[in-house]
Amino acid sequence: MIYLELFWTFLVIGIFTFGGGYAMLSLIQSEVVTNHAWITPEQFTDIVAISQATPGPVGINSATYVGYTVTHNLGYSEWASIGGSLVATLAVVLPSFIIVLLICKLYQKVKKSDLFASLMKNIRPVVIGMIAAAAGILITPQNFFHWSSWLLLAGAFICCKYLKANPIWVILAGGLIGLLIY
Repeated sequence: MIYLELFWTFLVIGIFTFGGGYAMLSLIQSEVVTNHAWITPEQFTDIVAISQATPGPVGINSATYVGYTVTHNLGYSEWASIGGSLVATLAVVLPSFIIVLLICKLYQKVKKSDLFASLMKNIRPVVIGMIAAAAGILITPQNFFHWSSWLLLAGAFICCKYLKANPIWVILAGGLIGLLIY
């Protein structure tokens, strides 16, 4: 039964998310923490941190970890928990996969359409809002009032914006510094 719930939840998330993994995070948080209460806000924050540090899209990685954590928290075996991660991952990527297949078939017909150009232009503010919402849900009382979190944020911003550092190295350095601090 949990597999069906996970599949449906992540299928809906996959259908209604535009803008990539970070935009997806607010919907995942709303569903798995608030609506279903499958995991705690702290667990979700940890899942997002791990998802950012592992290769691949953060939204898909988050779905994978959430699927595993949810089934594990419900007392299922290790193998059943792995099944939960597979179900959540498949469900979240399925809508995008189908949409991309359809777009590939239809793109040649609509690429010069004014309606298509207008749609793409008008989606941008929504995507920015969803990414901002994702950042907002990651702020918890534990990390908002901790000076080292702000110092890490400032350091990462300066390295990426002004020093033009490779984001991968900034993430790795932030992870190592975080390990030392926390």
